[in-house]
Amino acid sequence: MAEYRALRERHGLLEICREPDLATEVTLQPLRRIEVDAAILFSDLLIPLAPLGLPFDFVGGEGPRLERPLSTAADIEGLRRFDPREELGFVLQAIRQIQGELKGQLPLIGFAGAPFTLASYAIEGGHSNSFAKTKALMFGHPDAWHRLCEILAELVGDYLVAQIEAGVDAVQLFDSWVGALSAADYAEFALPHSRRIFEVVGARVPTIHFGTGTAQMLDLMRNAGGDVIGADWRIPIDDAWDRIGHDRGIQGNLDPTTLLGPVARMCRQVDDIVERVRGRHGHIFNLGHGILPSTPLEHVQMLASYVHRVTARPAPPA
Repeated sequence: MAEYRALRERHGLLEICREPDLATEVTLQPLRRIEVDAAILFSDLLIPLAPLGLPFDFVGGEGPRLERPLSTAADIEGLRRFDPREELGFVLQAIRQIQGELKGQLPLIGFAGAPFTLASYAIEGGHSNSFAKTKALMFGHPDAWHRLCEILAELVGDYLVAQIEAGVDAVQLFDSWVGALSAADYAEFALPHSRRIFEVVGARVPTIHFGTGTAQMLDLMRNAGGDVIGADWRIPIDDAWDRIGHDRGIQGNLDPTTLLGPVARMCRQVDDIVERVRGRHGHIFNLGHGILPSTPLEHVQMLASYVHRVTARPAPPA
């Protein structure tokens, strides 16, 4: 969005995340231009890492890079415990300001990173394609791995509860990189810690559990927790819902790159997803992952409008 890019010319990404006025403005920008059904808090998954003792910045403006990645059990034990209500108060203040602007017209979704994804950033020092360092610690030193994930689960659970106390209407747990694991490794090394977060959050607000490359573990993600489970574009949405179970909602699952192509093809893909869902309650139409920066805004606007048109339910009789 042009207005976001203009703001980024004056402010760094971390600055926007840490300044409630700026985070409020960026959260509200899409609502003024796109026919969406919820606001999503503008922040970053890695925000809790700095007060843990893992400072980072965005190299080249975007890619995160940690100053001192974790490599040993001693590094993990040296992590600092903190209260997110104090150290991350700027996020909570942004939530309060955003809700003041929304005035109850749309719900606000908060979020945090799941232990596996946060741990992988903390160990790799940034994004990785192979997650070799992460898996080396996970397989070679499982006690240290589980200790790290226990620390992260405790923090993230408390952080999401603090967001709920500040006023978000739903929360989403992002496990962006968990698709790098096999189903068996997910069950052993990630599931217990994600489950702990959902146990801490409880039934305070609706919860969404999201990951990519997770077709092989959707049933396990459901077991970890979440009222709604995210599915990416690599699996047909009806197959995904069968694996998750129809007692849970589903979020997804249009391929984000579809918005880069012809609008007619984009609409056909929407029709396919809607047909597979067959009007069943509990589907949140969404992309299968984050929107790409090169996506034309008008395509996003047309997508939201088209989804609303083809999924509109008839009004109940008077």
